[in-house]
Amino acid sequence: MDKIIIEGGKPLKGKVRISGSKNAALPLMVSSLLVDGESVFSNVPKLHDIESIKRLLSDLGARIETTGDHVRIHAGGLCNHEAPYDIVRKMRASILVLGPLIARLKKARVSLPGGCAIGARPINLHLDALSRLGVDIKLEHGYVQASVEHLKGSDIFFDIATVTGTENIMMAAALADGVTTLHNAAQEPEVVALAEALNMMGAKVQGAGTPTITITGTSELRPVSISIIPDRIETGTFMIAAALTRGDITLVDCEPSHLEVVIDKLRHTGARVELEEKCIRVSGPNTPLSVDVKTLPYPGFPTDLQAQFMVLMSVADGVSIISETIFENRFIHVSELKRMGADITISGNTATVRGVSKLSAAPVMATDLRASACLVLAGLVGEGTTVVNRVYHLDRGYESIEKKFSALGANITRIKG
Repeated sequence: MDKIIIEGGKPLKGKVRISGSKNAALPLMVSSLLVDGESVFSNVPKLHDIESIKRLLSDLGARIETTGDHVRIHAGGLCNHEAPYDIVRKMRASILVLGPLIARLKKARVSLPGGCAIGARPINLHLDALSRLGVDIKLEHGYVQASVEHLKGSDIFFDIATVTGTENIMMAAALADGVTTLHNAAQEPEVVALAEALNMMGAKVQGAGTPTITITGTSELRPVSISIIPDRIETGTFMIAAALTRGDITLVDCEPSHLEVVIDKLRHTGARVELEEKCIRVSGPNTPLSVDVKTLPYPGFPTDLQAQFMVLMSVADGVSIISETIFENRFIHVSELKRMGADITISGNTATVRGVSKLSAAPVMATDLRASACLVLAGLVGEGTTVVNRVYHLDRGYESIEKKFSALGANITRIKG
């Protein structure tokens, strides 16, 4: 397996372009299944998860062509209604094909996603909502088997705000009879991006970005050309890296409005954050100050930036309390940070982080996507040479992260396994 080797201690300076959002690209690409024609997506990041969804869509009968960051998907030949275990097990977002397959083919057989390192992410909310639209759901041999004669709009109440659940039902309801209202819907920018795309296709989606979304179904949707929004988690990761290394980084092609709570927290650490349209400049303090963080659904602090922010708090002046409310196992990275000298105590879903003067390099093991980014950040600030093993997780969500950090002055290399 590949590993990343980092010689820490260098301030990061310069300009970095933010890639398109993985979490926006995946549902948008899946939405092409709703259309008998060719949809074009630009600013698509080059990631393993993107390749996985392309493979799945191809297996379902879509024709796919990739040129640079443009992906053309023609779903006119959609013929297969099964998403097999071999693909779905590699990427939980594959469950997003369930709604479009039911809407387009009136049936679907999709493998249950299975386990996840950071905690349980059950799809019962998806299935309960689809049943409210008239879908007959059966669970057999590890698969969701779904069928329907006519999708019918309904009022749906999510017990927990679910991003993929909201997206799945939005896509299914776009081709349903009547009006569907989603209560306690997810409010993430990626949900808004999907709603805007569905409207471009001819659907009628209102309220995206609020807890209540209404979808007025239509009988047919048309192909569209869509540019993927910037990745707010990659943006936040580089912002934290600037603050962590006493650096000065300008991030371009990003969306500051998607990161208001992160910007506020960084300013409280003493970092200087300057905002322009599609641009953020972050200058790190000599010693960051401790601040408390609690992860929450959007617009709260993102769980996908909790691990990276914990690295910053590990070398901050004071004690910070980091509470994780989204996933029950999202402190797996703590043991690796402690190997590098971090002083962190875990109690339930709360981490108490006592800042130390420095982190020391060590060989560490990545366990999931965001933990991988966290350990790379720790290596950037640690004294000595850090070796991050099992970095294949990084390639699921960060496009050429070692090349981008290298261009900012980091001494970082990837060793092929």
